[in-house]
Amino acid sequence: MGVDLACGERAFLDLTFAGLEAVPGPGEERRATALLRSPGGAAISAIGAARLGLRTALASPLGDDPEGDLLRGALAADGVRWTGRRVARTPVTAVLPAGGERAMATFEPADAVTAEELSAVEPAAVVLSLPRVALAPPAAALYVTAGDDEARAGLAGVDLTDARALVVNAREALLLTGEDDPATAAQLLADVTPCAVVTLGAGGALAACRREVVRVAAVAVEAVDTTGAGDLFTAAYIWADRLGAPLEERVRWAVLHAALSVRVPTAVAGAVTEAALAEAGARQGLALPVPQPSAATKEEAR
Repeated sequence: MGVDLACGERAFLDLTFAGLEAVPGPGEERRATALLRSPGGAAISAIGAARLGLRTALASPLGDDPEGDLLRGALAADGVRWTGRRVARTPVTAVLPAGGERAMATFEPADAVTAEELSAVEPAAVVLSLPRVALAPPAAALYVTAGDDEARAGLAGVDLTDARALVVNAREALLLTGEDDPATAAQLLADVTPCAVVTLGAGGALAACRREVVRVAAVAVEAVDTTGAGDLFTAAYIWADRLGAPLEERVRWAVLHAALSVRVPTAVAGAVTEAALAEAGARQGLALPVPQPSAATKEEAR
């Protein structure tokens, strides 16, 4: 049986040092009040989408080690199907959040998803980073992300004409375009892909899709840990898009989902269910998207 969404990026085990008064500087030691272990990387998007009601799979190698066992158990607990292979080591990130900011240190082996692992779950949609867009099954709706390294590498040789959306943060959008204004960057990116969505952190988000441009204000919350907020923004955007929500509503739901997540340490702890998101949305004047007879497909993005 196929899934609604397959996340085809690496999953990490996040080790979060919660309760720091400040991120330590060089040579400085700070004490945390708690050490938390939780899924990170693509596992955040996968679990976030699953809690919003999408049948979700994570196509990512995981280590044949205690860290991999913990991640496989966490995925199963949220109903996320794991498809991949066992490798020697699981990627790990140490996360140090403090004062609405964070520092991270990451160990990341070179293992990556294969096209066969993605296709095995027969996904209606996939989310992949720029270097891996060619791995998307031909019939799957494609959602694309980027990190700093991918953004620096640029778009040369990457075909995004069939993507449903490119979702990046402001820094990534500027790196990809060479511009110094996120709105201008979004409009330039919309020339190479049908929909460019740019997250702005405390500034909300904006999107340029064909001739439509929207900007959505942030939802005011007290940020405790912003780790994974972008991953959950992407999950909620895809969820709303799969339900056929109009562009502005897609962005508003995504902004809200991301904002709700930063109120507690770890992204997965802050990833709310569809019912909780609907309740919060109602307070923002948002009505839960009603599934459309025809889900968003790759063909409709053309």
